[in-house]
Amino acid sequence: MTSTATRKFNVGGVLMDRPFKIRRLGHFGLNLTNMGDGLCFYRDLLGFRVSDTVDFGKRIKDREKAAALGDPNGYFMRYGTDHHAFVLFNRRVREAMGRDDAKPGLTTNQITWQVGSLKEVNDAIHWFEDEQVRMQKSGRDMPGSNWHTYMYDPDNHIHELYYGMEQVGWDGYSKPLAMYNRAFQNTPDLPQISESDEVQQALAKGVGLTTGRREVEGLPTQYNVDGILLPRPFKIVRIGPLGLFVKDMAAAEAFYRERLGFVVTEEVEWQGHRCVFLRVGNEHHSLGLYPVELREQLGLKTDSSLVFAGFQVANYQQLKDAVRFLEGKGATVTDPMPAALCPGVDYAAHVLDPDGHCIRLYYYMEQVGGDGHRRPGKQPILGQVDSWPETAEALPDTFQGETFMGPWG
Repeated sequence: MTSTATRKFNVGGVLMDRPFKIRRLGHFGLNLTNMGDGLCFYRDLLGFRVSDTVDFGKRIKDREKAAALGDPNGYFMRYGTDHHAFVLFNRRVREAMGRDDAKPGLTTNQITWQVGSLKEVNDAIHWFEDEQVRMQKSGRDMPGSNWHTYMYDPDNHIHELYYGMEQVGWDGYSKPLAMYNRAFQNTPDLPQISESDEVQQALAKGVGLTTGRREVEGLPTQYNVDGILLPRPFKIVRIGPLGLFVKDMAAAEAFYRERLGFVVTEEVEWQGHRCVFLRVGNEHHSLGLYPVELREQLGLKTDSSLVFAGFQVANYQQLKDAVRFLEGKGATVTDPMPAALCPGVDYAAHVLDPDGHCIRLYYYMEQVGGDGHRRPGKQPILGQVDSWPETAEALPDTFQGETFMGPWG
């Protein structure tokens, strides 16, 4: 990789080392073999709502073969107002389509990072090309309406930079199909019209804005969750961080630091293996890199490079209630990782989805200040929830991360 240390780019009037700045993990997706149980796990148990579906089976020419692959739909799912924060695809269908995200050893279909403007996306496209980063495609997808570019990391994980995710408002309707005319399959010319103008144009054409999809919650609202009646005794308020197994730690770390602008927060040496935790904002880490040699040692899913996917709930009480709820529904709660490999969190629990992916539930993530100095933290607490204290001690930055906007239900 070439050095960019002497180059500076104007990003919204600020000189930076790259022509973009990642703000946060926007969404990610998994390819599942067991789609029926997987959809139940993420929608009914964890509480994600389906914003839209796409029938990928229509893209397979052999219709008889497609019919034998199971549910062909891709499910775009949300926990808040972003059109999707999480997506589920059928792994067999993706394999039949010949998609890169379905190659052996991969079950993440995308890992998507939000930048601040459409100009940042366009500038990133040209910069990646100059830096000889392996690209997949650029444009604007529907559903979701986000402007984007896709590229590959050294382990063939597909990453996306995006701007402008569709917002699903209080009425719960996603965009109608009639507004998909603004999809782009190539790098768009600038400037583009605003989202507000797109809506005005649709109204002028007589498009009904409530003809999009609206999912109705299927479970009764029976739990008093901090004063709100909800179908589950917890609410997911943030996605991430993610943990990935990598084959070449030096190459992976260089990609994320030099190409995407991540900052190393912490390195952990465990049983002779070096793990690296990187951030894009104030959170201790947005991404953890683990050498692939640890996969068998930790007893994690052998055909996936995903170490874990993090989902944050609103508070400590909800974390305990979430684990008990999931156990009561038959989910597998496990402890595959030692506390040393889970830095930055306070209490955490791990649960396996029906395909065996490890999901980390937590309520707190350490915040790193602008000076880059982190607080010497205590070891995170894992293990059985019933052994945890009734209440947790407040840490210096408890409840100081990004606040979930909007009501829980």
